[in-house]
Amino acid sequence: MKPVEDVFLVVDVQYDFMPGGALAVAHGDEIVPVINRLARAFSHVVLTQDWHPRSHVSFAANHAGLAPFETMTLPYGEQVLWPVHCVQDTDGAALHRDLHVPQARLIVRKGHHAQVDSYSAFLEADRATPTGLAGYLRDVGAKRIWLAGLATDYCVAWSALDARAAGFEASVIEDACRAIDLNGSLDKAWRDMRAGGIGRVRSDDILKDIDRETT
Repeated sequence: MKPVEDVFLVVDVQYDFMPGGALAVAHGDEIVPVINRLARAFSHVVLTQDWHPRSHVSFAANHAGLAPFETMTLPYGEQVLWPVHCVQDTDGAALHRDLHVPQARLIVRKGHHAQVDSYSAFLEADRATPTGLAGYLRDVGAKRIWLAGLATDYCVAWSALDARAAGFEASVIEDACRAIDLNGSLDKAWRDMRAGGIGRVRSDDILKDIDRETT
């Protein structure tokens, strides 16, 4: 079977990150039709799903006297404290009902370890615990990873940088993402991604390139 060189990685398109959700990303719902359109151009799609126990260390509610969006130092480094979100088996943790990617072959659940956060689809925030995604992608022959989802400045950016560090080409599809932008985090994420060799593209460019290769 021919290796799958291009993989579309769709990050955390879940209800708690949608408008009205527990950790809402402004205009997060707008990316769903864009992702659906893009997904039709890829034979191989991987989804990620934030999947926290209610006791998760990143929840401000689990730290007396601290509020969401404050920071604290944990054994693995500085941690932003979040509202309770994407708790396992809750409606907020579910993938958006309008997300249509029937050819998705894998769902990577992250953030399920109670004592460590996980933004990246590749490594937990301790930067030591792998999710297994890099090995999976190598096994299927992936060379290029195209990323979309929520949020640009956290889970998408961390995943893109880790994809590049694992030896894959990586590009973030800008109009298929939305950001939290906490204290300048979006600008910093784009700077970090640019410095890390991550491409910054738009969905129309990707579809044109793929159409050109297949005609």
